[in-house]
Amino acid sequence: MSGSSSVVVLAVALTASLAVAGCGVDGDSTAATASAPFVTYATVPSQTTPADTVGESPSATVPVSAESVRFASFVSDLNSPVDLAWRTGDPALYVVLQGGTIVSVRNGVAGPVVLDLSNSITSGAEQGLLGLAFHPSKSLAYVDFTNRDGDTVVVEYAVAEDGMFDPSSARDVLTIDQPYANHNGGNLAFGPDGYLYIGTGDGGSANDPQRRALNVSTLLGKILRIDPIAAGEQPYTVPIDNPFTDVAGARPEVWSAGLRNPWRFSFDSTTGDLWIGDVGQGAWEEVDLARAVDGGGRGTNFGWSAFEGTHRLNADQATDGVTMPIFEYQHGDAGCSVSGGAVYRGASLSQLDGWYVASDYCSGIVTALHAPDGELTAAVQLGTINGVSAIRAGPDGELYVLSLNDNAVYRLAPA
Repeated sequence: MSGSSSVVVLAVALTASLAVAGCGVDGDSTAATASAPFVTYATVPSQTTPADTVGESPSATVPVSAESVRFASFVSDLNSPVDLAWRTGDPALYVVLQGGTIVSVRNGVAGPVVLDLSNSITSGAEQGLLGLAFHPSKSLAYVDFTNRDGDTVVVEYAVAEDGMFDPSSARDVLTIDQPYANHNGGNLAFGPDGYLYIGTGDGGSANDPQRRALNVSTLLGKILRIDPIAAGEQPYTVPIDNPFTDVAGARPEVWSAGLRNPWRFSFDSTTGDLWIGDVGQGAWEEVDLARAVDGGGRGTNFGWSAFEGTHRLNADQATDGVTMPIFEYQHGDAGCSVSGGAVYRGASLSQLDGWYVASDYCSGIVTALHAPDGELTAAVQLGTINGVSAIRAGPDGELYVLSLNDNAVYRLAPA
């Protein structure tokens, strides 16, 4: 996508706070210069530099409205759900609970705990068991959590036919030191290429104090791309077409950079496009789009912390090569912490096909974005849910809304 073509702005007037995703209520932080070398993006295709102004909000062009959908109760009595995943050939949905457990849900009924890491993690605020992804072709699952030291760990487990995780099979894939307790990322997703994508926050505090997000010599503030299968003594391998494999000083795992806290991202099951909800600092929330036809985020610089949304932030950070968000909104009535979502590809709401649906933890507003060919044409509010932590797609393309505060999961359904 060419960066600054269409950005929607929602005006506001109220602030709030967030537990998991990490909104812009981090407190003050003195600006710092880069503590590690900045690796330029000259080796990857250039992106559009952001414009100084933001376009007006487009109007809806297709019949999607709050009156056309409802949030049907799917499952309740789940303690702080933050993620949902499924595996091929299994009718169950697997719900991740921040406190350290994963629960299987079949036909809207919570089943057994299939994995319990509650004694191995640090939980609360923005820490805990944060992400889950099943391997698309192997009986393996990957989880992302903050360990007892507060560091990010990605661990592989063998999964039995009945969906139970084998604790004895645990294998550490990747560990990332976390300098602060916030901005841990935590999203895991297998892309259309079969590789594992890992979302990492910028390390925390506020205003990216060590300027990590645009520094590709560190794994923080990025989306990483690896093959998580062990190869000999190597816990994972790096695909040879990753953008920084031949860049001196860069971490080859880096796929995209310039992210503050990509709490939830997802791939469109039809197009392969990568959608990212990147949590803002103190004023602006953003949704980013990396179209598959343009490389799907390969080597893309999403701008943090040179920019917060489309707005200049740290003056010492370079502005060249930035891909701007497709959608942003200001803190206030619209919210204060974006909870990224998914593109609808189900059958029950045909009018919503191809729309990306996301929310905000603070306001609970659920918004659908229409962006055919990467150009935003509509942003429609569908309603509100209390404390949305994520919106995920099931195997049939239907969407599920996770409420951290309601301890429940809802399903988008026809009104």
